[in-house]
Amino acid sequence: MSNGQWYPPEWPDRIRALAAGELTAATPKRAATVMLLRDTAADTEGGPAVHMLRRRASMAFAGGAYAYPGGGVDPRDDDRLVGWAGPALETWAERLGVRTPAEAQAIVCAAVRETYEEAGVLLAGPDADAVVSDITGADWEADREALVARELSFAEFLDRRGLVLRSDLLGAWARWITPEFEPRRYDTWFFVAALPEGQRTRNASTEADRTVWIRPGEAADGYDRGELLMMPPTVSTLRALRQYGTAAEALKAADSQDLAPVLAQARLEGDELVLSWPGHDEFTKHIPSGGGGGGAV
Repeated sequence: MSNGQWYPPEWPDRIRALAAGELTAATPKRAATVMLLRDTAADTEGGPAVHMLRRRASMAFAGGAYAYPGGGVDPRDDDRLVGWAGPALETWAERLGVRTPAEAQAIVCAAVRETYEEAGVLLAGPDADAVVSDITGADWEADREALVARELSFAEFLDRRGLVLRSDLLGAWARWITPEFEPRRYDTWFFVAALPEGQRTRNASTEADRTVWIRPGEAADGYDRGELLMMPPTVSTLRALRQYGTAAEALKAADSQDLAPVLAQARLEGDELVLSWPGHDEFTKHIPSGGGGGGAV
């Protein structure tokens, strides 16, 4: 294979069905994912490393692909105000391109909550100037598991711990929407954040079989060689991150990133299906009609 791009084997048939009017597009669910960065000793040469997890091969979607910690919005993430520090919710709503402060809170909460659930890292603190450092105790783990099981809302968790969400530690980086021909669709905001001092990542996700700290450039090169399997949004964000020398530089650059949604398009050209992501020509694929597909292309 020429690189590590992956697409599901059922996509060609679903694309044809959508083009023929035989498929109704599902409404995408809101989601968030976080590119967690850590400075290393040789920052001046290769920049910070990013935390990535590899989805279990048994997963129905993108099994074996590398991604960032993340997941869907919990409906309870916007049903009450949470302890909050950083830019106002109205500011976040404008930045994220959503209508209401409640929607903005839900998306930012999802980013912070999922990072805690899947990587064991918590972007929260007792006040606007501090971040929790040691969250390795059994009581913390019990709360994390309760969040995963949806037995505890994130707002309840913060209240119980006397914490505020540190939204200032996050920078909104990109927004990608799952193609209309996918049965499970997500409207996903990508965030960038630096690993808080004193905290350590771990593989806390049941959906991942390994985690790595890897420089964005090295990960993108591994994709180009066909050694690391990834979806287009992951590759695109890795390429964008490789130019920054430190986590702080990347976080500062987040304010200038374009958050216009990227939505894959598919069209029929003669005997070929053409799959493309506007503004990201490297991911354009020509699939022979009737050729099926799947795997890395």
